Amino acid sequence: MKAIILFGHGARDNRWREPFDRLAALWQEQHPSTPVELAFLEMMQPSLEGAVTSLAAGGATQITVVPVFFGQGGHLRNDFPVLLEECRGKFPGIQLGATPAVGEDLAVLQAIVDFGGRNIGL
Repeated sequence: MKAIILFGHGARDNRWREPFDRLAALWQEQHPSTPVELAFLEMMQPSLEGAVTSLAAGGATQITVVPVFFGQGGHLRNDFPVLLEECRGKFPGIQLGATPAVGEDLAVLQAIVDFGGRNIGL
């Protein structure tokens, strides 16, 4: 079974998480047969390992991690690959992969341009 993890940075303020919760809910609404979990690098739970554990317990055998970051900064270039490899070692029966940061996708960038245009009346 395929599943997805939406992976964010995390923050001290719990309100920061609200758009991630909405994103996960939208995903689940539109793809009800593909489970989704949130995971955070720091300051929030679950961790990447916690999300993989949860999805594996639910029967997931193929998990794709989608970094919900604007770009490939130090966390994604340095910290994330280590966490992903640790999870691969702990869950050898799960196929774990990752996409680039969402902010590097042209469609995401265009959605931001469109959002800005709508909000200034263009």
